[in-house]
Amino acid sequence: MSSAMTPIRVLSAGLGNMGRSHALAYHENPGFELVGLVNRSKVPVPAGLEGYEIHPSFLDALKEFKPELCSISTYSDSHADYAVAAMEAGAHVFVEKPLATTVADAERVVACAKANGRKLVVGYILRHHPSWMRLIEEARKLGGPYVFRMNLNQQSSGATWATHKALMNTTPPIVDCGVHYVDVMCQITDAKPVEVRGMGLRLSNEIAADMYNYGHLQVLFDDGSLGWYEAGWGPMISETAFFVKDVMSPNGSVSIVMDPNAKSDDIDTHTKTAVIRVHNAATGPDGKFLSPDEDMTMAGEPGHQELCDREQAYVLKAIREDIDLTRHMDDAVQSLKICLAADESVRTGQPVEL
Repeated sequence: MSSAMTPIRVLSAGLGNMGRSHALAYHENPGFELVGLVNRSKVPVPAGLEGYEIHPSFLDALKEFKPELCSISTYSDSHADYAVAAMEAGAHVFVEKPLATTVADAERVVACAKANGRKLVVGYILRHHPSWMRLIEEARKLGGPYVFRMNLNQQSSGATWATHKALMNTTPPIVDCGVHYVDVMCQITDAKPVEVRGMGLRLSNEIAADMYNYGHLQVLFDDGSLGWYEAGWGPMISETAFFVKDVMSPNGSVSIVMDPNAKSDDIDTHTKTAVIRVHNAATGPDGKFLSPDEDMTMAGEPGHQELCDREQAYVLKAIREDIDLTRHMDDAVQSLKICLAADESVRTGQPVEL
């Protein structure tokens, strides 16, 4: 266990959007010493990272640097093997979502963390966002059962569409992004998910014949709560109502109200909330509402890089203060299980019982 004074030596793998941001967070935080970057090819890096050598092999770099923490922001199909290798080599692990591409692999990673006494933090960035934390708090105050209505559609082109196509080599949008929002649903209701249904459609000849770039899932919970999540990627995706984050219960609703000028492929749009609107369903003897809707303006919100900084500060705290991450790991497996069940439902045309 590192002392509070000694920086934690970290090896950061993957230099896509999230990987670059996490690497910058380690570079800027005095609690970390970034010992190296890993990426299969040499790519341009943002200011601050130019001085670090880029190594092509994660396993070779792991042996060479013997880091205390490995940050894994590679493609999803490598997450489980890299995380297990890192923990068996003695390192703690931060891994981007989704934790793995199968439930068995996700459970294997969690079992490895427990067996080796290592910290495993999964990249659920919304858990570190003050506005999303407030949304969850306000929704829980309402009490269930709940209706969850959520989506994140991205009208992508150019480099963003290229990234989306690369992601879809292994993972459909309802799994890649869905784990975030299903995780939010599960944090609001403590009920158990019992059934998942999914629909999907391939809207582009540029992706594999057995992949789909538009998907929709429905999840039913044992308290009667139900939720849907929709995700589409590509140049054909509509920007109408591309961002819906809405929770309803018998007692009212909580919604994120988006800036009408926001663009769907702007990474900051995925996390910025603009306004949280709380609606109370209570009415008086005349049948009219007792109180007007309350708009909470979330001024001074963190942007994408600051959120990554906060997330890595939590990783540091988890290691230094020996935080029990059992619930965190179990939640990561559960949200993945729901999204993978939705993918199974898309492919079989049948609901999946959990």
